[in-house]
Amino acid sequence: MKKTACLAALLLLLATVSVACRSSAVSESTTESTTDKKMVTVGFSQLGAESDWRRTNTESMQSALSEENGFKLIYKNGQQKQANQVTALRMFIQQEVDYIVLAPETETGWDFVLKEAKDAGIPVIIVDRRVDVQDRSLYTCWVGSDFELEGQKMTTWLHEFTEKNSIAPEDVHIVNIQGTLGSTAQIGRTRALNNAVRDYGWDLLASESGDFTEVRGKEVMASFLRKYDNINVVYCENDNEAIGAIAAIEAAGKKAGPDILNGEIMVVSFDGINKDARQYLKEGKISCIAECNPLHGPRVQALIETLERGETPEQFNYVAETLFSSLTDITSITVGTETYAVEIEK
Repeated sequence: MKKTACLAALLLLLATVSVACRSSAVSESTTESTTDKKMVTVGFSQLGAESDWRRTNTESMQSALSEENGFKLIYKNGQQKQANQVTALRMFIQQEVDYIVLAPETETGWDFVLKEAKDAGIPVIIVDRRVDVQDRSLYTCWVGSDFELEGQKMTTWLHEFTEKNSIAPEDVHIVNIQGTLGSTAQIGRTRALNNAVRDYGWDLLASESGDFTEVRGKEVMASFLRKYDNINVVYCENDNEAIGAIAAIEAAGKKAGPDILNGEIMVVSFDGINKDARQYLKEGKISCIAECNPLHGPRVQALIETLERGETPEQFNYVAETLFSSLTDITSITVGTETYAVEIEK
């Protein structure tokens, strides 16, 4: 009996040890599985919050690079100061983030800090505006809009409008409320207008920066109206400037609209995000808006996931965009060999 009892006790002990070992193995396996799903840390330096477009762009990044999607996002607002952005990038490098995403204020002045990131082995993704660096390997890739093409679409639309309405080139008197000087959007949109003025023979009265803000747009337009009494087209390089320009036009007792041979001032704009601008489009106060798509978050997420798989993405990634107009007589425009639809909003 004693032998039998001892044997039973030994078997029970072995079974207990076996169960404990299996439980430990399962626990260890679960821990390893959880650990394998490490968060990807991303430092995002946004240039600021100067417009509705910029705020929407930030929200898109924060939504895509969320914890639910496997990211830890460190966000820094540069408040329209490049020095703040350089400081943020150096902080990201010290924190040893996995990736840096930069929406630069201006194109130049990034060589040194981007080299620091490269030396630290941190890939940099540029969004929206570009950077002008001697060594393009300092950043991994860029995603954003073709700003000069946006301007070419707009100026082609304006040319089509003048042709259809038998408006002579010398009767088109334009002022340009530019974006932040030195930014990629400003450079591209301004260049497109200057080229169109040369090619079509329009009268460009003046150009001045509105810093992509409603307040400055209103101030600049008010100044233009005091200097020139023959303005009939205002080329605003974003929606917020256009809203400010319309406020200045109406405060001066004038009307924003497309009848430019009879005293109205045509307002054209870029972005298409601002709700007030889209309402003005429907009302005819804004005649045309060239879309600038701010939803870069999912594209940046896809680029990072490509890099995480060890693959190499394209260095330059353009987003598709269209034109919006309140006028029904132009439904498409052709730039070079490409034809683009014009979405009519009423």
